[in-house]
Amino acid sequence: MRSFPLLLACAAAALAPLLACGPSAKPATAPPPSPSASTSAPTSASAAASGPLVHRFARADDWVSVFDDPARDAWQHPADVVKLMQIPAGTTAADLGTGTGYFLPYLSRAAGPKGHVLALDIEPDMIRYVKERAAREGLANVEARVVPLDGPGLEPASVDRVLIVDTWHHVPAREAYAKKLREGLRDGGAVFVVDYTLASKMGPPKAHRLAPEQVAKELAAGGLTATVLEATLPEQYVVRGSK
Repeated sequence: MRSFPLLLACAAAALAPLLACGPSAKPATAPPPSPSASTSAPTSASAAASGPLVHRFARADDWVSVFDDPARDAWQHPADVVKLMQIPAGTTAADLGTGTGYFLPYLSRAAGPKGHVLALDIEPDMIRYVKERAAREGLANVEARVVPLDGPGLEPASVDRVLIVDTWHHVPAREAYAKKLREGLRDGGAVFVVDYTLASKMGPPKAHRLAPEQVAKELAAGGLTATVLEATLPEQYVVRGSK
């Protein structure tokens, strides 16, 4: 899946590559949070009150079998997600919390040879892996960067689309983070947050999940026009924040 965010004392350990909690497969060295199917789904207010999920994804090789599991396609629907983003050829898209780069081939094709794809993560080893992956798979329009814990590391008005998958629930101070995302967008640009529903059979512990209405509220607080989109993802929702 993906990775990326920030917390730090609760902060340094917090955001792992904004990526996050995904399928139930677990690498031996750093098991992901294991969702409990028996716990009841929290309300959006209780989910927000619980704060971001503190978890790291430091060693990329430990997570490849999880984040790039072929079975993920059946519930993540990567091609459908990227189609929903309506990325114009020749523009710049960012994959925030890129992790091992699961979405990069789809974003790279959508942006086209004259476009640019930024693969962003707070974990240096994830970026190391993504650089190797881009070279191996011939993703010539992909640029991988390590970004700070407290922001996306985007230049003002520098990107047209930002994709944040399975990561937003890791981000502390999300309203302030949303404001930084808005500053990085060009006019007409948009952020797409894809995350787990409260009733999903996978993902982070239920206490750390966010209702789509909560995500929309946070994006709106950052100055974006937020909309919960109609999507056919079996375990997730999509919220768009437009500038």
